[in-house]
Amino acid sequence: MALKQVKNKIISTKKTGQVTKAMESVSAVKMRKSQERALSGKAYAEAALRILDRISKSQDAKHFLRVEPKVDAKHCFIIITSDKGLAGALNSSVLKEATLQLEKLDKKTVEVIAFGRKALEYASRLGYQVVAEYTNVSDDVSLSDMETSVTEIMSKYQSGDYAKVSVAYQSFVSTFEQNAVVREVLPLEAASLEKMIEDIVPKKGKYSDTDEDVTAHSYTVEPSADEVYKSLLPKLVQIMIYHALLESKASEHSARMVAMKNATDKSKELIKALTIEYNKERQASITAEVSEITAGVEAMK
Repeated sequence: MALKQVKNKIISTKKTGQVTKAMESVSAVKMRKSQERALSGKAYAEAALRILDRISKSQDAKHFLRVEPKVDAKHCFIIITSDKGLAGALNSSVLKEATLQLEKLDKKTVEVIAFGRKALEYASRLGYQVVAEYTNVSDDVSLSDMETSVTEIMSKYQSGDYAKVSVAYQSFVSTFEQNAVVREVLPLEAASLEKMIEDIVPKKGKYSDTDEDVTAHSYTVEPSADEVYKSLLPKLVQIMIYHALLESKASEHSARMVAMKNATDKSKELIKALTIEYNKERQASITAEVSEITAGVEAMK
């Protein structure tokens, strides 16, 4: 490789490294904010889930969100991804988990709700019916922003249009660890609630709640368990989907920060290797010129 080519490659690699470093810094700031929102929401979501879990074990009240509709109804599948790439295997792992579940279903019986451009492109490419799409969702999304879409989902479930509602998203574990999961939202089952509680509560830290006693299952409910279900269950479904979105946001920025840090480190390694190659080529060129001059002087003698 010529000296000029090596030098140009070093310059372009340095510019790329500067871009990835800037993206790493931006993602780090967004990651911290998203982590705080996701973790602060965990305490509320965990408390609501525990209330329902306890009441469901002690009461015989019925609610349409807990009754599985007819088997010939459709399956609503919510897929949550990012709008952009450059986040490692974040989106591909979510779409892989979604594919494993969707392959078990008849494509004609599936309706997809896509959060994020990658989810929308995935569902459209494979020919699934997309009934709702949400792109460029702000990091500051609030619980009230989810009310319209969740109300529509519950309305279709109550009318018997949906037999099941599932959500695929990235569960935030730590800055360097995110797990792609698929959770069943409707019908609400005690087993799925217990699993979600287990995932929501961190093993240690500010929101761990490790000392709470959850063995008591006998409660007096006023005015009635039916009224509690009527008020609590729709809110709970809204919280479950909202919390999945928060976790996905935290996972996205964490994964992108790590990916950009790895890219910056790789650019530094490449610059170092190219600099060594440049110096070798330059030294070889100087040596060749000196040899030519020496040979010329000797010839003149």
